[in-house]
Amino acid sequence: MKEKLQTMDAQTLMTTPMEPLKFIIDGFIPQGLHILAGSPKIGKSWLSLWICLQVSKGEKVWEFETRKSEVLYLCLEDSFARIQSRLFEITDDAPPTLHFAIMSDSIGNGLENQIEDFIKAHPDTGLIVIDTLQKVRKTVSSNVNPYAADYDDINALKQIADKYKIAIILVHHLRKTTDADPLNMISGTSGIAGGADTNFILQKEKRTERTATLVCSGRDIEGRELFLEFNKDSFVWELREPIEIQKLVIPDEIFLLSDYIKSVGTFTGTATELAEILKLELRPAVLKKKIIKHMEQLSKNGIRYSENRTFERREFSLCYDGNDDMTVSTSPIELPSLPSALSAASNLATVAPCLPLCAILNER
Repeated sequence: MKEKLQTMDAQTLMTTPMEPLKFIIDGFIPQGLHILAGSPKIGKSWLSLWICLQVSKGEKVWEFETRKSEVLYLCLEDSFARIQSRLFEITDDAPPTLHFAIMSDSIGNGLENQIEDFIKAHPDTGLIVIDTLQKVRKTVSSNVNPYAADYDDINALKQIADKYKIAIILVHHLRKTTDADPLNMISGTSGIAGGADTNFILQKEKRTERTATLVCSGRDIEGRELFLEFNKDSFVWELREPIEIQKLVIPDEIFLLSDYIKSVGTFTGTATELAEILKLELRPAVLKKKIIKHMEQLSKNGIRYSENRTFERREFSLCYDGNDDMTVSTSPIELPSLPSALSAASNLATVAPCLPLCAILNER
């Protein structure tokens, strides 16, 4: 019997907290499958090696913060001697968390198992770079649809990235012909660019120039162009112009809510009741959306969320576990004064006893 589609209605989706997307490099490289494409000998490998080094050290990539992780770099067109020579040029101190391999199996013929075995042996892995994609592709019969073959290869590695919540970067080549849309210049069919979560195109106007543009386009990042220059002394691609990084704006209501929950310990009720307690002129649905959207911010400040659905109504709980990261320096606004205590006759939601989860957290 065929399995039924697993669906979620829009209302449930809007009111269900989801695990936030994990970024290996904030605002630049999230978990998922990414393509770094450029012409041969343009400097893709130097860029890849430097990014791997920065992530393994937990140091910035240009102006982007990194999540310190173990890193695997498959340098399939190089030797260990060449890798060593390049490391000598770009760093004085290479960490043991950066790993290299110069040989591997191909996609569908063992590569997936090799990657998974490495991740299991190094559970703190956050980034894997495969240089180049063509080196891990198997020979395809002439009667196989090229688009399907490209998409299947990308998808095989994307599944691993999604499963383990890591970033995998595939270094690839561009076609010789130019195009107004840089993504159309990626070698192969559109199945490669279409199957990837993010595409990075490294371009030079002239091969002899040291300047280049890195075109960034993806599902989970802001589309942008980074203007780079290759430093021949440090062998590092340096940023020529500052990056405008969009920061998530936390609404005033979230700071007010955080202050209230920390003062009472826990709340159980509906969005309507919470809006009235906080004296907010917001529709309940809008308040609930703000809570779900900024759940990561609430979590960082020790506030946990849980659903409590009954036959009569849909209510939720917010519980403060005491692990508060919010400080005056991190709060950009002055918190409004809290409402006065509720009277016993009030028909609004009262402060409920901690749920089992809250009790466990408070015991820590």
